[in-house]
Amino acid sequence: MSNPKTKIWVINEKDNVGTVIGDDAAGGAEAPIVGGMQGSLKVTGPVPYGHKVALADLRAGSHVIKYGTAIGRLHADVAKGGHVHTQNLQSLRGRGDLK
Repeated sequence: MSNPKTKIWVINEKDNVGTVIGDDAAGGAEAPIVGGMQGSLKVTGPVPYGHKVALADLRAGSHVIKYGTAIGRLHADVAKGGHVHTQNLQSLRGRGDLK
């Protein structure tokens, strides 16, 4: 069931993830995309408020793009509408071990 408060915020048209805003996204729900992109996205599983969701099928090893720049690298495949978080994303920010 769709929650009318739930939206997917996309900051930059180059982004391959959006952020769930307004309220948590329920699995199977269709949510409007707002911000730097328009449309809608079917969320495949529950995604908490403030977490990222894949805007396209993303492969392990690929960069996650938010703000128009790479923020991390996936260590597992994520299907379009899937939850992108610490279970499948390794951050590239603030890492002293990466040059």
